Amino acid sequence: MTVKTVGLDLAKDVFQVHCVSATGRRIINKKIKRAKLLAFFETLPRCLVGMEACGSAHHWGRELRKLGHDVRLLPAAYVKAYVKRGKTDAADAEAICEAVRRPTMRFVEIKSEDQQAVLAIHRARDLVVRQRTQVVNMIRSILREFGHILPTGIEAVSKFAREHGTEEQLEMPEIADGILGVMCHQLNGLNARVDGLTKLIEQHAWLDADARRLMRMPGVGPITASAIVATIGDARQFKTGRDLAAWLGLTPLNKSSGGKERLGRITKKGDRYIRKLLIVGMTSRALMAKNKPEKADIWTAKMLAEKPFRLATVAMANKSARIIWALLTKREEYRQPIV
Repeated sequence: MTVKTVGLDLAKDVFQVHCVSATGRRIINKKIKRAKLLAFFETLPRCLVGMEACGSAHHWGRELRKLGHDVRLLPAAYVKAYVKRGKTDAADAEAICEAVRRPTMRFVEIKSEDQQAVLAIHRARDLVVRQRTQVVNMIRSILREFGHILPTGIEAVSKFAREHGTEEQLEMPEIADGILGVMCHQLNGLNARVDGLTKLIEQHAWLDADARRLMRMPGVGPITASAIVATIGDARQFKTGRDLAAWLGLTPLNKSSGGKERLGRITKKGDRYIRKLLIVGMTSRALMAKNKPEKADIWTAKMLAEKPFRLATVAMANKSARIIWALLTKREEYRQPIV
């Protein structure tokens, strides 16, 4: 019998493969060492290979495609329903093999090396920003314990960190002031790293035609545009703009039954990083519309007037996701609304 479908359960060292024929009969179910994995697939005829979209999945997807196989990545949540009982590598590989054969299954697009490289910069910047927030909170808490309060905003803390040690010592024990100096030095370094990574992302964004196209939209800057292009890849994998908005978790949660439609809050599924960037960008746009109403379009002004502020910004992010889909699929430039 000829192998037609393979379910591959990924791991760091030991992989599990489950191979079936065209009729679904099991042919192979065994463990394979990492060093022998590609050699094993070289012996197989061209077949459908399913893997969970997890760590290293995109790498193995690219490698197996070079061998001529049809590789599909599946969200782990969609595979779970096909696990019969227990949690073993063999059961997972069998479930993947079963799920990848479903005609209505949704798959994850395999990313290129360039896409993953750009996303690595974004992940590094996001990590450094979170570390910076922790250090800022630490500095504020130390100062507060000794009766010193800094103004709101990260700029005030950054200015204090730059000037610490150059001015007179604050009224606090010498040990506490020493720890404060360590935190200020760390904050200065984190600020420099954030600035460096931000400039690197901006350089990549300006070199990419799709990213430049997205940056013409209000509320979409180089960081958001670069992250969207690197994450989505080919936007034509989504049939409509609503599919992209739903993939980003910006559509209402549907709990309809018995012919009665019930819509709740947004699903918050999908890529949290892009969703955050879009909502932050639309928040900035909404604040500008409130401060300068003459520059706001009619739809934005109406949303801000009729809906709560946060609900309006999420709705603006939803609409922006649909516009982004149109720009990326039709290769058109953004045009401001006529009214």
